[in-house]
Amino acid sequence: MIVEAVMLQVKQGMEEEYEEAFRQASEIISSMKGYISHELQRCMEVKGKYLLLVKWETLEDHTFGFRESNEYQQWKNLLHHFYDPFPTVEHFEKVRLSY
Repeated sequence: MIVEAVMLQVKQGMEEEYEEAFRQASEIISSMKGYISHELQRCMEVKGKYLLLVKWETLEDHTFGFRESNEYQQWKNLLHHFYDPFPTVEHFEKVRLSY
């Protein structure tokens, strides 16, 4: 499993509209192969700042399966116009710790 982590900055005054669009977009991403879960968190200190965490079975499920799909085009049309600056997407894997 991998975690996609994205820090998002939504244009000022568009937060409510963004959250509604994200609710719609959630249906798209949750239908994709390899999708496990996702959550959107609103920053308490900075207005318009959000953290998106998406769990995927594999990196390829996100980078190829989702990003190269027709569903991604719908996702993009719903959400990308809200961001300024455009976010950087990073992927993380769990560090195995032995005690």
